[in-house]
Amino acid sequence: MTHTAIAQSMEQELLDREFDALVMRYYQQVYNLAYRLTGNAADAEDLTQEAFLRAYRFFDRYDPTMPFMNWISRILTNLYIDEYRRRKRLPTLSIEERFENEEGEEGEQLDIPDPGPSPLDIAESNQYKEAVQEGLMSLAPEFRTAVVLADVMGHSYEEIAEIMNTSIGTVRSRIHRGRKQLRDIIQKKYPELFERGDLK
Repeated sequence: MTHTAIAQSMEQELLDREFDALVMRYYQQVYNLAYRLTGNAADAEDLTQEAFLRAYRFFDRYDPTMPFMNWISRILTNLYIDEYRRRKRLPTLSIEERFENEEGEEGEQLDIPDPGPSPLDIAESNQYKEAVQEGLMSLAPEFRTAVVLADVMGHSYEEIAEIMNTSIGTVRSRIHRGRKQLRDIIQKKYPELFERGDLK
């Protein structure tokens, strides 16, 4: 093995260790962001892993003078928006349609349980979190992303503009409109949260 190959191998090993340390440090924060964007654990896990895989692939482009969380958040947000757009273009099947079996005969209708919260879930102490998550999932992806980055992840407008690759004015507008829509959605569906004073 040449000196150059040995040096490259050692450099790659150092980069791998550095990246592993960043994954250990930021995994939960990245997962939390993914969960708030997708609304479910399975998609959040997939999105988190894909974001870290993409970050590893392009780790040589990461500027260590910049916050890693901002960089990985931008990767994750772009992946999420791309996936959302891709899913919008996919054909969908109605669950009301009856499906044909192999012989061409009309089969049974699909019965899919309602994924919404049960009355018991709503009555429990986590009603507030569920209401917020449900409201977030009702927002357009651009509004949801801006609100989550600001209110859940605690990023500044400047950081959000960098992550979302847009202007600060656009970020302010998306956060303002997203918060207003979120409040209206929650107030309409869960008025008791406002009556009890959980939300204002």
